[in-house]
Amino acid sequence: MKVRIKFKKYGVMKFIGHLDIMRYFQKAMRRADIDIAYSEGFSPHQIMSFAAPLGVGIISQGEYLDIEVHSSKSSRESVDALNATMVEGVEVVSFKQLDDHAKTAMAIVAAADYNMYYKDGYEVPLTVDELHVKRKEFYELPTEILITKKTKKSEKIMDLKQLVYGFQVKEQDGKPYFYLKVCTGSTDNVKPELVLEAFYEFLGLTYEPMAFQIERIDVYAKDESSGQFISLDAMGEEITA
Repeated sequence: MKVRIKFKKYGVMKFIGHLDIMRYFQKAMRRADIDIAYSEGFSPHQIMSFAAPLGVGIISQGEYLDIEVHSSKSSRESVDALNATMVEGVEVVSFKQLDDHAKTAMAIVAAADYNMYYKDGYEVPLTVDELHVKRKEFYELPTEILITKKTKKSEKIMDLKQLVYGFQVKEQDGKPYFYLKVCTGSTDNVKPELVLEAFYEFLGLTYEPMAFQIERIDVYAKDESSGQFISLDAMGEEITA
């Protein structure tokens, strides 16, 4: 049986990297008595894969891992059993059965959305209304938004217009924050910081990474027939056994 688990990551756990989170969940499966399947061979390991690694320092409302199990309790019982093993900063939200032929979350990830909040003590350069105007000039009016993405080995020109599916300025407690939905996956992957850095450059300002708390909201697959994005959580069904 294939199972998709959704969890939150917040608080001090945002500083724990992806590999340590993988090891953490491997131990949690044993402690929660999840009947997880193991690979065959000389070095068996739990059959487990994560949708999209989360950068260090980012909090999240929607992280995913897929596992295979031999048998399962109900979704509610499994969520409770896993949460009984969790430390503060990690919370399991759902435990859902997938179709036997379903692809892993890692293979179908197409997009993710984020909120980017100004941290206390950092200056907000423009008002909400001014940012609304500038966002439209930067994102809506141009037919392309060309930037240079630098990696350790090379540089390449990217058109953000084709890879950013949503960009909004919102307001909370009188302060602006940014909402972004961006392309995510193994082929094209856009970090929200890259978009905001380009926006700041458009404004003639210096982007300060430490000024923002980034929160991932959810991760999506794309329905090829409709072109709509579907939350990975919506692709599974509750287990009632």
